[in-house]
Order: sequence, then structure tokens, then C-alpha cells
Amino acid sequence: MEEGDLLARVTASENKSTALEARMSSSEKQVEELQRENAALEGRMSSSEKEVEELQRENADRPQVAFSAGLTDSGSVGPFKTDFTLKFSKVFSNIGQAYSPTTGIFTAPVRGVYYFRFNMWESRRSTYTSVVLYHNNQQKMRLSDYIDGSGVVSASNAMVLQLEKGDVVYIVLPSNYGVRDDSHNRIIFSGFLLFPQ
Repeated sequence: MEEGDLLARVTASENKSTALEARMSSSEKQVEELQRENAALEGRMSSSEKEVEELQRENADRPQVAFSAGLTDSGSVGPFKTDFTLKFSKVFSNIGQAYSPTTGIFTAPVRGVYYFRFNMWESRRSTYTSVVLYHNNQQKMRLSDYIDGSGVVSASNAMVLQLEKGDVVYIVLPSNYGVRDDSHNRIIFSGFLLFPQ
């Protein structure tokens, strides 16, 4: 082999080696950059996991209050000579046990903002029907209607109330009015805690 050829081969080999070293250096830099990005991503994931754990702890500490109950399967209720607190005895849910089917009264277990929904239904013709939502001893909302020849009337409403611990909310059937419920659960009283304060 001639000296020129040998020199050319050595030069080519050195050039390849330099190119390989440059590519390896570039690859090492890319690996380092990926490792930095991965470490940053792991840090963000760890932070997110801590936030999720914190939210789970907060939710575990937050009171859970919700109820929904139907009035009765017996048909007509009322009219009575005096106002009558309706006892919604068909309890579908009572998370936190704040609603009493024995008394018909919801008692706020904590200070907070609560949502309540209620309705009335009546099917006796040519009569008036009405129900009233009370907060403590104060009337907050009344539903009333007259049943004409169609023989059926239904109405519903909802309200958001700020309650102190121990405040009560209940539904009253005013004197001389009646409502009707059956196995179709036509009259429901529901409520839940939106957020404590």
C-alpha cells in the first residue's frame, strides 16, 4: 500500500472519528436535555399528586349532607283544620342524617349554603292546594294553585338558603289545603349542602 493511500485512509478515519465524536457529543446533549425535561415533568407530576392528595383530604374533612324523600304512598293528605308539617317518610337518600322522616324537619349540621327543592301535586277537582317552605319559623316560599275541571295540578320550586348550624327547614301544608302522593313519588322534598362557611 502506498504512503499516500495510507495517509488518505488515516485522514478519512480521523474525519469519521471526529464526525462520530461530534454526533456522540450532540446525542449526549440531547440525552441531558431529555433528562432535564423528564426531571421537570416528574416534579410537576409530584406536585399534581400532592395537590390531588390535599383535595382528597379537604373533601374527606368537608361535611357531606344531602337528602331526598317522597311524601307517602297513601294518596290524599289533608285538608286539616290547622297548619301541618309534612313528614316525607319515603327516604331515598339521607347522607349525613340531617333530615328526620319522623318530624319532616331538616336540621343544618354545619353553617353553610344549602340548596332545597320541593313540589306539590293534587288531583281532587275544584279545590285549592298549597305548600309552604319554612326556614326556622319564617315562611320563605309558597306554592299555591286551584284545580279546575282538569283534575290535576303540579308545581315546584327551589331555593338557596344560608343556614347556621342548628337551623331547620321544613314544608308545611296550610290549614284547609290538601295534597296527594302515591307510589309514583309525585311530591318530593330534597336538599344538599353546596358549601360550608
